[in-house]
Amino acid sequence: MPTPQELEAQFWKALKSDMTMMVGLVGEDDSHMRPLTAQIEGDHADGYRGPIWFFSSTETTLVRELGRSNSAVATFASKGHDLFATVHGQLWVDNDRRVIDALWNSFIAAWYEGGKDDPKLAVLRLDANNAEIWLNASSLLAGIKILLGSDPKKDYKENVAKVSLK
Repeated sequence: MPTPQELEAQFWKALKSDMTMMVGLVGEDDSHMRPLTAQIEGDHADGYRGPIWFFSSTETTLVRELGRSNSAVATFASKGHDLFATVHGQLWVDNDRRVIDALWNSFIAAWYEGGKDDPKLAVLRLDANNAEIWLNASSLLAGIKILLGSDPKKDYKENVAKVSLK
C-alpha cells in the first residue's frame, strides 16, 4: 500500500495533469465552491511545497470576498477518478509579475482582453497547509477481494493519507 509521501507525490502529479480544482472560502458565500484551473511552478517531484496558482477576475465573488476571509478549501478529483484530495490553506490575490510571466499561456490570454496588464486580472495564490488524499479503492480488484471475504474497510484505510503541505 502507498505511503503518505507516495500519495502526496501522486496528488501533485495528478494535479499537474488534470488541473481543475473546486475552490471556496471557508464561511463565505455559503462556502460555495467554483472550478478554477490550478497551476504549479516548476518541477512537481516529491517534496513540492510551492503554492497552487489560479488566474481569476477581480469581478468574481470569490475575489471580492477575499478581504473578509482568506481561509480556503479546494477539492480535486483526477480525470480517471482514481485519486481525490481536499486541500486546506490560505488564499490571496498575488499579481506577482514573475508568476504571471511564468504561467501565462494562450488559454489564459483568451480570458483577458488587456493581456497580462488587464485591470480585471487577479492571480490567486493558495498556500496549502494540509490535505487529505484518497486513492480510489473501488476497482475490479477490490470487488474480487470482497467476494473472497476481504474487509474493504482495511484496504480503504491504507489508501488514505493526511499530509502536511507546508
